[in-house]
Amino acid sequence: MTIVNSKALNRQVEIERIITKISNFNNGPTIVFFAGIHGNETAGVFALIEFLKSALIKNLQGNIYAIAGNLEALSRNQRFIEQDLNRLWTQTNLENLNTRDLLKAEDLEQLDLFNILKEIRNNHSGPIYFIDFHTTSSKTLPFITINDALINRKFSQQFPVPVVLGIEEYLSGPLLSYINQLGYVSLGFESGQHDDINAVLNCIAFINLSMFFTNAIDKKYLTDFEIHFNRLKHQSNNVDHVFEVTYLYRLKQNENFRMINGFKSFQKIDKGMQLAESNSKVIYAKANARIFMPLYQKQGSDGFFIIKKIHPFFLKLSEILRKYHFDNLLILLPGISWHDRDQGILSVNLKVTKYLAKQIFHIFGFRSQQLDKTHMLLYNRERVSKVELYKNEIWFK
Repeated sequence: MTIVNSKALNRQVEIERIITKISNFNNGPTIVFFAGIHGNETAGVFALIEFLKSALIKNLQGNIYAIAGNLEALSRNQRFIEQDLNRLWTQTNLENLNTRDLLKAEDLEQLDLFNILKEIRNNHSGPIYFIDFHTTSSKTLPFITINDALINRKFSQQFPVPVVLGIEEYLSGPLLSYINQLGYVSLGFESGQHDDINAVLNCIAFINLSMFFTNAIDKKYLTDFEIHFNRLKHQSNNVDHVFEVTYLYRLKQNENFRMINGFKSFQKIDKGMQLAESNSKVIYAKANARIFMPLYQKQGSDGFFIIKKIHPFFLKLSEILRKYHFDNLLILLPGISWHDRDQGILSVNLKVTKYLAKQIFHIFGFRSQQLDKTHMLLYNRERVSKVELYKNEIWFK
C-alpha cells in the first residue's frame, strides 16, 4: 500500500496501483483514469476516490479503471524519483524494458503500467477512453491537452474548458502520445494548481461529465450534471477556445532557470515582456502571445510554453481535409515522400520544403519529429485512429 497526502484537503489515503477496477461489460464503454503519473500531482487520486464512493457507480453501464501512476513519487509528494515517468513512453524505451539488467525506479513503475494497459486492451472490445489527470505548478484555468486526432478533438470539445493541441511535438515520450499512437481516444485534464482544492473539485466534475459523455452512466442518474458542467465553465472563465502550442523554452542541463513570479497559464503577454531569467540573463517575450504552463517547481525541464488561438475556420478545414484523405496529395510536392504509407508516416527533405509552414502539415493531421538537420518524419494522427470503435458514439457524429 502507498500513502498519499493532499495538502489541499489536509487528508491522506492508502492506495494500490489499481485504485479500483469495475469490469462488467464486454462491449460497453471502458474509461481508464490515470492519476499521479507525476507524484506531486495528487488531485486526481483524491477525486477518483471521492467519485468511487458515490451511489452513481451502481448505475454504471460500462467499465472503469482508476490507476495510480508513480507510486513511489506519490509517497514522497515529488514529481519523480530518478526520471520523469511521463517522458518514457517511446517505442524504443518500451522494447528495452524487458531486456535491461538494471531498471530505475520509474522503469519499474512503467513496466507495471504497461502490463495493465495490455490487459485492458485485450479484455475490452467496446470504445476505450484514456484520461490522464494532472495539475500545474502555476495558477491556471482547467484545460484539456490532446494529440490532434479528430476522435480526440470531437470528444474533448464536449467539455466547457479550453483545449490545447500539439504539445506532443515538443515533448518526448508522454503516456498519452503512446496511447494515441495505438489509436484510442486519449486526453489529459489539467485541473488546476497542485495544492488548490479547486483542482480536486474540478477533477470530480470532469469525472462526472466523462461518465455521461462516454455513455457509461445515463444522464437521468447524473442529477448534478449541470452543476458539474457549470463549475468547469465558471472555473475556465467561459474560455472554451482551441489553442495550439507554438514554442517551448526547454531547460538545458544544469541551467539556473527562474520564472518571473506571477504568471499563470493562458495569460496574455506582450512582446518584450520579461518572462524569466536563465543563468542571470533575462528572457523576453518574442511576440504578443499567451504563456502556458510556466515552471514554478524545482523538478521539470519545460520552462514555459507559448500558445495561440486557432480560428474555427481552420479547425473545420482540417476536419474536411482529413475526412477525405487529402493528405495523399502531399507527396506530389517536391521533397515529400512516404516513409511508411500504412502507418501514415511521411519523410520530408527540409532543404526542399523549408518554406512550407508547419501549420500546413498540422491541418492535414501530421505531427513532426526531427531526424537530423536535413530530414523530418511526419506522423499522421488520423491513419492510426480506431475510428470504428467510436463512429457510432453520439459525440462523434
